[in-house]
Amino acid sequence: MSVHELAGQPAPASALADIPGLVAAYQTEQPDPSIDAQRVSFGTSGHRGSSLNRTFNEAHILATTQAICEYRAQEGIDGPLFLGMDTHALSLPAHATALEVLGAHGVTVMVAADEGVTPTPAVSHAILTYNAERTTGLADGIVITPSHNPPTDGGFKYNPTTGGPAGTDATSWIQKRANEILEDDLADVKRIGQDEARRASTTKEYDFLGNYVRDLDSVIDMEAIRHSDLKLAVDPLGGAGVKYWTAIAEHYDLPMTVLRTEIDPTFSFMTLDWDGAIRMDPSSPYAMQSLIDLKDDYDVAFACDTDHDRHGIVTASGGLMQPNHFLCVMLDHLLTHRPDWPSDAGLGKTVVSTGLLSRIAEHHGKSVHEVPVGFKWFVDVLLDGRCGFVGEESAGATFLRTDGTTWTTDKDGIIAGLLAAEIMATRGKDPSEIYADLTDQFGDPVFKRVDAPATPAQKKVLKNLTPDQVESDTLAGEEITAIRTQAPGNDAPIGGLKVETENGWFVARPSGTEAIYKIYAESFNGDDHLESLLEEAQMLVGTAFDQAPAVD
Repeated sequence: MSVHELAGQPAPASALADIPGLVAAYQTEQPDPSIDAQRVSFGTSGHRGSSLNRTFNEAHILATTQAICEYRAQEGIDGPLFLGMDTHALSLPAHATALEVLGAHGVTVMVAADEGVTPTPAVSHAILTYNAERTTGLADGIVITPSHNPPTDGGFKYNPTTGGPAGTDATSWIQKRANEILEDDLADVKRIGQDEARRASTTKEYDFLGNYVRDLDSVIDMEAIRHSDLKLAVDPLGGAGVKYWTAIAEHYDLPMTVLRTEIDPTFSFMTLDWDGAIRMDPSSPYAMQSLIDLKDDYDVAFACDTDHDRHGIVTASGGLMQPNHFLCVMLDHLLTHRPDWPSDAGLGKTVVSTGLLSRIAEHHGKSVHEVPVGFKWFVDVLLDGRCGFVGEESAGATFLRTDGTTWTTDKDGIIAGLLAAEIMATRGKDPSEIYADLTDQFGDPVFKRVDAPATPAQKKVLKNLTPDQVESDTLAGEEITAIRTQAPGNDAPIGGLKVETENGWFVARPSGTEAIYKIYAESFNGDDHLESLLEEAQMLVGTAFDQAPAVD
């Protein structure tokens, strides 16, 4: 992976999106459902694309919203639908389109004031708050966001009554039905005009911001932060939480500066990511360069991606933390500072998250619930309290309230940032310093991900690898302790293969969206051992490809 010569530098005018052209293409360009790339692809993060290449246009949103309305009817979901969106340029027209279809179906839609800008965790919080103590008339939601993707992208995802990302059964049904609707030239779409939809008695304003902000002291020790002498800063990266952070600072009287409160659909204030693109990724040192430059001015600073479900933490002692590192600090702190959590509340992690999380959890006598990649796998264990903390390597996490009840079932970058402040306020060390203490106690892992090209046939081979294709008893000089094609936490397929030893592991899996495969590896024995893990993993994948070249 080569790094662009302008990575980490301010975005030049030539990198900025043509917003009027982008919105015009949303309304005028028509996707061709006979072309796979232009069909609805409603995975665990919803449908994503750009109007410029006919992958995110009005037709997609009409078809998908119609499919969601039909899914709601089929499942007997008849409560309100909480509708949120981020600040990407395509989010506003998609919000308007969705409202026209929802209004035609008589769905009670809860929208925010100020054009409906709402972070993902605030939508999850609203669904769960509404559904608490209810058994009928349950609410669900739609969040319009492509996460941290470039300004030309749009995204559309469905959260059912559980408040978190929809499971495979729901997303597969919605995707299939939406594509049928596209193929039939939208004939089945029910729709009313925009003015009628906004004036409809079923369209109601909901105070997402107030309800979410006022409840934060049930999940974070805001008192400790308020009475600390810390200097805190947050950069919303022009996302849906801009007004939330200001409200949080004012409501709780926090020693926190909110940086760059402007909203600009070109995101011209960003520094370029590794590949020269504008991308609001709070875990990227290139996209986060502006905040990293301020690390000496604050005790701890944080940022969130555009829909505020991911976090990035910058400390004075260590700069931008790697996502896996901060997940470990979060877990250790929560297991030692939440006395009212259920005693059996364990850890939820993905198969490609750091093994240091498992070592910390086991040290505290907590169970480890390891699942495939995708936050949808954490919804049930958060609802029933089996896991107090869940996290994934791509800087997504959430955790229970201080009394041990559910906060959100979707990722929440806001509480992750505030937890960094709580940690420093209560422990007198910043998260980077605490991570160093943890590695002294449990080992200091090194982690790397390698991407390589793969044809559709090769991706299918990799997805269907079996344990018996690992012919050796050792990996990088150590005895193999486990070979998995299913996650131990829920026995769900991981879509690839994981091989583990006492001090290392690798996972090989195909990308769900790109013509590549990915190898993740981690070693507790240093960089040389890590490279051996990667080399042997690539050899295994290469052998599998050679032995099955004709797979379609």
